[in-house]
Amino acid sequence: MVRAFPTVRRRHVEIPAGLAEVPPLLARILAARGMSGAEELDLSLNRLPHPRQFGGLEQAVALLLQARREHWRVCVVGDYDADGATATAVMVKGLQQLGFVRPDYLVPDRFEYGYGLSPAIVDLARERYQPDLLITVDNGIASIDGVAAARAAGLRVLITDHHLPGDTLPEADAILNPRLCEEGFPAANLAGVGVAFYVLMALQSALELRGRVVDLLDLVALGTVADVVVLDGANRILVEQGLRRLRAGQGSPGVRALLRVAGRDPAVAADLGFAAGPRLNAAGRLSDMSHGIECLLAESDAEAERHAQELDTINRERRGIEQGMREAAMAEVARLTGPTPAALCLHGDDWHEGVVGILASRVKEALNRPVIAFAPARQQGLLKGSGRSIPGLHLRDVLDAVATGHPGLLQKFGGHAMAAGLTLERRYLAEFTEAFQATVAAQADEDVFLDVIDTDGELGETDITLANAELLSHRFPWGQGFPPPRFDGVFEVLNHRVVGERHLKLTLGLPDVGAAVDGIFFNAPVADLPTRIQRVEGIYRLEVNEFRGQRNPQLLFEYLQVV
Repeated sequence: MVRAFPTVRRRHVEIPAGLAEVPPLLARILAARGMSGAEELDLSLNRLPHPRQFGGLEQAVALLLQARREHWRVCVVGDYDADGATATAVMVKGLQQLGFVRPDYLVPDRFEYGYGLSPAIVDLARERYQPDLLITVDNGIASIDGVAAARAAGLRVLITDHHLPGDTLPEADAILNPRLCEEGFPAANLAGVGVAFYVLMALQSALELRGRVVDLLDLVALGTVADVVVLDGANRILVEQGLRRLRAGQGSPGVRALLRVAGRDPAVAADLGFAAGPRLNAAGRLSDMSHGIECLLAESDAEAERHAQELDTINRERRGIEQGMREAAMAEVARLTGPTPAALCLHGDDWHEGVVGILASRVKEALNRPVIAFAPARQQGLLKGSGRSIPGLHLRDVLDAVATGHPGLLQKFGGHAMAAGLTLERRYLAEFTEAFQATVAAQADEDVFLDVIDTDGELGETDITLANAELLSHRFPWGQGFPPPRFDGVFEVLNHRVVGERHLKLTLGLPDVGAAVDGIFFNAPVADLPTRIQRVEGIYRLEVNEFRGQRNPQLLFEYLQVV
């Protein structure tokens, strides 16, 4: 039941006149992603939507000016993922740069307190820090009870968040969320760290200070990419500006150390998402996200290196746990008979609740089906589930329909279109599985399960060059909603071998130019490969491979089959 080679759908677009001066290959790719004018090629900071367009900022800045003037004690309440960690670091560092006494911070332990500003977290903040002002980052928009508890205790509350608001908002002193802007804010897809950055930009302007918060852009870039928000115009600018700082050696010691322990230099957006981000997230999944935040707050390379090494060790542990869980999950999937169900619910008595989200993502990628993976919660008799969906199926809406149709089945749930979490009693797992699969089947369009991959077509052999690999890697930050260039083609295989036990290394012929190019297919089904491979068909990205000081083009295959 492993995902077969998908159907290829090539993007065909006319290159608009506004991209006439762009190299033809890049122009074709950008046009396919909706670009039409040369002004969109400009990723400078002066093209960011101005903070005055962000509804709610004036009230938030007024509250912070009062806090600064009256020397309030400030506690930042963050979240235990990479967006929450970077947003916490940005807010702590930024306020300190703008004249505040260094704020305290608090991140809920996901296993003890769960997500967000709860009454218990308010009590913990008061016990540890006696704050006058709580500032939430990457959370808070749904914290009605927590804000009420804080206000009842005499605390002020500033909420900065980017998640979808509910019908009722908490009664905070100020709320900043791009999704609450009535007239529409051009940067509506900011991550939590992006919202925090906008607060600091506006505060810096109100204080008539110059150029201080731009030093935090590498942290903004990391959180934005790691949270997989849509890379619209504003987010592309934030990510690109952060990457430029890193390439110039100007980023924070913590981010540079995370990239260094992962062996990534110079940085591209994918390095933030697949190297730095997972090492940061590992702390929140298995341990305490304060380890990650301390890495981001480190002021020296030596301190940052020590924290980064610790995070790398935790991430290695996470990978080992994930591998065992994945093998168990795929064995469970293999035991299924008949057609693949519309959705899957998987459960392991020894699975780790901090890793089930990654597991659900891996199985979803293999089967092209929505997947929820469950692990035992710390509370006796409860299961924690984390789900991942596929395009065209809104996972939170599915859970809402299940909860409505089966009152009392779910203790709590939340999330968005592509990812969601839930808690239910273990005894209801079979009932939930049946209801979840039935609801997905009822809501899904007929073609949602079709395995179709969009590509940018074939690359001519003369286009498979180091110069083009460099251009595609570094000209734009690619990511969610602005996917990296992906091509398809059939190649002659000159040589192949298995490396690292699970990866297929290829040498591919380019007969029209009398050359060859390397290819790599990670996690290949090596046991099923024939001894001799003469031709392959694949979907790939053109990337730069650096080895022993040599830089060469390489085809990184996402899908591959022998033909």
